[in-house]
Amino acid sequence: MIQVIDTPIEGLKIIEPKLFGDSRGYFLESFSQREFEEKVADVHFVQDNESKSCAGVVRGLHFQCPPFAQAKLVRVVRGAVLDVAVDIRRDSPTYGRHFAVVLTEDNHRQFFIPRGFAHGFAVLSDEAVFQYKCDNFYAPQSEGAIAWDDPDLAIDWRVPKDNRILSEKDSNHPRLKDIVSPF
Repeated sequence: MIQVIDTPIEGLKIIEPKLFGDSRGYFLESFSQREFEEKVADVHFVQDNESKSCAGVVRGLHFQCPPFAQAKLVRVVRGAVLDVAVDIRRDSPTYGRHFAVVLTEDNHRQFFIPRGFAHGFAVLSDEAVFQYKCDNFYAPQSEGAIAWDDPDLAIDWRVPKDNRILSEKDSNHPRLKDIVSPF
């Protein structure tokens, strides 16, 4: 069983699985297609990914352009991250707004990000293992991104400036105002 928490941006959902614990540890059902369709969205995931990152890593803000756009269901299995989604749906009343949630190995929260959002995260712990399901296969020719530090977005990544670690690629994305959203 899951509890679904709506966010201020339509489509973004926080999911809290029911945890069954005792002296041996705990059990949780991390995903049920039937329950996900009933309570969150009619999405069929086709690919699972995992990344491991050290403290201070900032990844994003990435998206896949149609027809290869991706909805994602993300979670942390070790460590803690600040997970961020930016609405890039042109006709959305919340276009250009972002929502952030802390995902940790202890809170077991998941974050559902539908198509039409740029996505990224910052590692808040010494190390983080991040898992995500995608509803479309990765297509490198369809990659898009916006600058993680776009001043118009004003995202507080909660990582001190001197401790941030970015790939060269993620250091050079355009601002949201400088792209034409494909959504």
